[in-house]
Amino acid sequence: MRRPYFFGVYHWRERLARIGLSALLLVVAAVTFRRGSRLRRLAAVAVGGGALYRGGDAARRLLSPPPWALDRPKYDALASILPLGDADRLLDVGCGSGRSLVGLAPHVSAAAHVVGLDVFDDRIILGNGPKLARQNGARAGIDVSPVAGDATRLPFDDGAFDVVTACRVTHDIPVDGRDAAFAELRRVCADDGTVGLLELPITPDGVDDHEAYWRGCLEDADLSVERVATIDRPARDGAYVAIAATPA
Repeated sequence: MRRPYFFGVYHWRERLARIGLSALLLVVAAVTFRRGSRLRRLAAVAVGGGALYRGGDAARRLLSPPPWALDRPKYDALASILPLGDADRLLDVGCGSGRSLVGLAPHVSAAAHVVGLDVFDDRIILGNGPKLARQNGARAGIDVSPVAGDATRLPFDDGAFDVVTACRVTHDIPVDGRDAAFAELRRVCADDGTVGLLELPITPDGVDDHEAYWRGCLEDADLSVERVATIDRPARDGAYVAIAATPA
């Protein structure tokens, strides 16, 4: 039986802190209700209700996205516009615990050399590290070589990869560092290779068209957009955009 994936818990410190504070407020509210006057009991009910709501919301968010789940359609959409089956060398920038690599794995050649790069910051994702990326990749049937590094200064030679992907990561790069990051995606991509971008509808303030924004980031890095796909996000506003671009 195949072991389940574990992709880590997002924003765990912030959310666990909120859960802990809510639990403390519930205890205080319960003690006050039992021992207080009528007015204090009413205040305790209000505080307890607020704490219960905030704690429940934090607990729900703690498991969103579920650490074991994979939303495959968006990765299938990206794979559909990339020549993954023909790639001998693949780099996934911002691989984290390996969620994107697992999503792309069914489309990757078994003989491909797969590298996953990330800062591996476990302060943001509980368990985020090279070991977890390697384990999840192996469970998906690919041999991942994790490398710790910065997206704005990739530790690879020019033209080192046939396909370079960045899945749901470039929006986390500070705006003043994005030009450098996209230039690095272009630099390490072979002249006959492809850069694949998968992004959320998150853009700088004042920018409404997220597809046009991310296309522009690629084009400013001397990449020519070849194919675009959009993927709905059930029960959420906006859509994912998947873009394939080649060196201009």
